[in-house]
Amino acid sequence: MAGLFESAGGGSAAIALDELEASILRSLEVQMVELIGPGPGEGSDDPLAALFAEGPTEAPADPALARLFPDAYGEPGQDADQQTKAASGEFRRYTEPDLRTRKREDALSVIRALDELGGDGGVLKVAAADCLHWLGALNDLRLTLGARLEVTEEDEQGLYDLPDSDPRKPLVMAYLWLGGMQESLLEAMVD
Repeated sequence: MAGLFESAGGGSAAIALDELEASILRSLEVQMVELIGPGPGEGSDDPLAALFAEGPTEAPADPALARLFPDAYGEPGQDADQQTKAASGEFRRYTEPDLRTRKREDALSVIRALDELGGDGGVLKVAAADCLHWLGALNDLRLTLGARLEVTEEDEQGLYDLPDSDPRKPLVMAYLWLGGMQESLLEAMVD
């Protein structure tokens, strides 16, 4: 898959996606929205209740969600003492609902843009104001796939050497493609 961003001037970007690439990216973003799920107070008719809704105090059990919504304090992958857990829980309670909302909005921004292609491939122009949504959405997808694949810095190079018969190969291909898109978007934004 070769769909990469190019500068469209003024901080905006453009990407040519064939029908398959657009479909895969849209499917991944829809799955991201489902994974993130609704936040506390969402779906309520009372905007004040949604504004003051509190989030969870425990880290998600799902490794992908834990990667998307990490603890604010302590070292990743290590047990924290009670004081650190309490501080992380308190921070999470007040910040995770907004973070979930932002991540969902980023993914929905990409889905809406892809829907404008009408299920076909084509050149998609991303306005400068929307590039940050795309960047966030691509980053969230990579973090999620990386957690599912249990990617570490030490073994990331080994992903390129997986045999075609490895069942992880399609996810690895998506992970690497998303990384290329993310990098090309960053470059396009500064050109």
